[in-house]
Amino acid sequence: METVGERSVHRPQGPARAGTRPDGRAHRAARSLAYRIQPRGPALLRVCVGTVFLCFGVLKFFPAASPAEGVAVRAATKLTLGLLPPDLILPMLAVGETAIGLGLVTGVLLRLALVGFFAHMVGVFSALVLLPGEMWQRGVPTPTLEGQYVIKNVVLVAACLVVAADEWGRTPPPDPTDLTPPT
Repeated sequence: METVGERSVHRPQGPARAGTRPDGRAHRAARSLAYRIQPRGPALLRVCVGTVFLCFGVLKFFPAASPAEGVAVRAATKLTLGLLPPDLILPMLAVGETAIGLGLVTGVLLRLALVGFFAHMVGVFSALVLLPGEMWQRGVPTPTLEGQYVIKNVVLVAACLVVAADEWGRTPPPDPTDLTPPT
């Protein structure tokens, strides 16, 4: 064992298995792949989340095609205090999710799509509170299948946080009202 700074480094004893040494072919291939994917990571996440949203949004255009349709409509009805009729909510969700998906997949109006995504996720996660009988098993703090369906969206939120950090970390677009000539 060797000490480097504050860490202990364990050196392997005996011969390493083929392809597992840091200088092995598999290790070099993995590093090469990582170097090629890393700069494209946010774009890959953006397209993947967008594809998921696009698929689930399109499903909502066809009544009874989406397994989450009932929960989504009931949660949205409660969120809007019943002001929007359920037969209007489903097409609105379909249009919204499809638009968010298209924005993420294409990158067109990406910032608007990201704002829509995060607003939509607030509505999705609100179902955990608004529909406790459907989201949680009675007597135990364990989510039902529908609750698990909602909770898994935390992965999509994490992916879009990376996408948003990448997008908003870029130089902002020029202000169209600024009439000073560029220098």
